[in-house]
Amino acid sequence: MRILITGGAGFIGSHLTEACLHRGDEVYIIDDLSTGSMANLASLQSDPAVKDRLFVTVDSILNTEPILELIGTCDVVFHLAAAVGVRYILENPLESIQTNIQGTEKILRLCNKFKKRVLIASTSEVYGKHLHAPLVETDNIIYGPSSKFRWSYAAAKLMDEFTALAYHRTNGLPAIIARLFNTVGPRQTGTYGMVIPRFVSQALANQPISVYGDGKQTRTFTYVNDVVHALMALMDHPDAPGEVFNIGGTEEVSILTLAEKIKTQTHSGSPIEFIPYTRAFGKDFEDMQRRVPGIDKIRSLIGFEPVTGLERILESVIEDQKNNTMVPKTP
Repeated sequence: MRILITGGAGFIGSHLTEACLHRGDEVYIIDDLSTGSMANLASLQSDPAVKDRLFVTVDSILNTEPILELIGTCDVVFHLAAAVGVRYILENPLESIQTNIQGTEKILRLCNKFKKRVLIASTSEVYGKHLHAPLVETDNIIYGPSSKFRWSYAAAKLMDEFTALAYHRTNGLPAIIARLFNTVGPRQTGTYGMVIPRFVSQALANQPISVYGDGKQTRTFTYVNDVVHALMALMDHPDAPGEVFNIGGTEEVSILTLAEKIKTQTHSGSPIEFIPYTRAFGKDFEDMQRRVPGIDKIRSLIGFEPVTGLERILESVIEDQKNNTMVPKTP
């Protein structure tokens, strides 16, 4: 099978690329490298078993010509390209909105032209400010005011979902939506606000571990390989198009407890430092206090279970950063 992965040089995209190549597929990637890196693909490009089936285009999904050719060539499309990370969104608000809305609409329009199955990677951010758990696909959406640019990412990704579902209902486009909950693993960087790699980087450098707010906000984390297997299974399932699925872990943990776990597992002497949100992100930020997915729907369809627990997730990130020749500096 010929597979197109937009954002394929990114964290999740590179793991998905690896899995598809090892399955025997041809993989075509387009990535503008704004948050992705060719280093994520280096081992694949030098592997004689797979390198001849990997094709990389460095370009923007906003440019029609390369996307038109790639979608026409490939059998299915995983659309992962997006502006991601709280810090990146707040620092690049207009570019983020354009990439996430205009880019996705272009992908969907061209997939519709060629009638190609497409999976849209969405986010748990779309749920907004709910405090209950678990969050299920039919929950209402609750956002803060438009003056809080933190919600622009959530609103843009929700618009992507509406557009994909409209193409499905109007034109029969086989579009699938996957809402990802805090995917973590090797190759992820803390540069754009991802909490686990940031904490690990700080702990390994014996720098203060920066907990934003009071640390009582809770999250679940999902290992990247578990997410990749779910994405591939959804793409292959005949009943997935036209539906929205949560993909996430079920082990809820507070951010303060997470910092303490990382400090313990790295044997770090780092103090834990509480940073007010306004100091970390400025006045445009507002946090989600709780984010726990309901996974009954995806479990029922493809038998999905998050098999990698939090301790092993942390071990993988710690090991990955230790194996680098230089521990990344804390942003």
